[in-house]
Amino acid sequence: MNIILLGPPGAGKGTQAQRLVEHHGMRQLSTGDMLRAAVKAGTPVGLEAKAVMERGELVSDEIVSRLIDAELTAMGDGVGAIFDGYPRTEAQAHSLDAILAQHGRTLDYVIELDVNEDALVERITGRFTCANCGEGYHDVFKQPAVEATCDKCGAHEFKRRPDDNEDTVRTRMAEYRAKTAPILPVYEARGIVRRVEGMADICEVTDAIEAILAS
Repeated sequence: MNIILLGPPGAGKGTQAQRLVEHHGMRQLSTGDMLRAAVKAGTPVGLEAKAVMERGELVSDEIVSRLIDAELTAMGDGVGAIFDGYPRTEAQAHSLDAILAQHGRTLDYVIELDVNEDALVERITGRFTCANCGEGYHDVFKQPAVEATCDKCGAHEFKRRPDDNEDTVRTRMAEYRAKTAPILPVYEARGIVRRVEGMADICEVTDAIEAILAS
């Protein structure tokens, strides 16, 4: 099974991708993660990408394609792929088709976690974590059982991400819509786009995705 999992920051895409990895042994292919790993490992394509980034330029589609091709080769035929952050343009969508075909694969589904922007703003801006152990909390949905005391480790210091503010979240949403808009018509024409209510409970979202994969 090979899928593209779409969703703006905070929609729960990372959580659902991890569950697919755990439940089905799939591999999450994030272009950003792959680039960083290749640069760190000093592979030929990593060194090429590093030189491009050091010049302040965008990494080309050709370099990203080589990264994906190498990852699919290393994965072997029996492992499904979850594409994250790629493709973002129609040209990249066709490039991905060609790469998958070289490996005897096809794209099964494009699954988008559909979210309400106002509700997502509330979800993200209310997040905070224990500064000691990283346990997650929320102003509305998950307060510590004892005020100002972490349930997990008992620490009293908490922190929030500086970019978890309304302006930044709404900017992320606008960027997401701009980046996904070009590719959705390509896959809608093939009849493989499926949408899931991303604001539902985590387990409900998982069940909905599992139902799509089972179909």
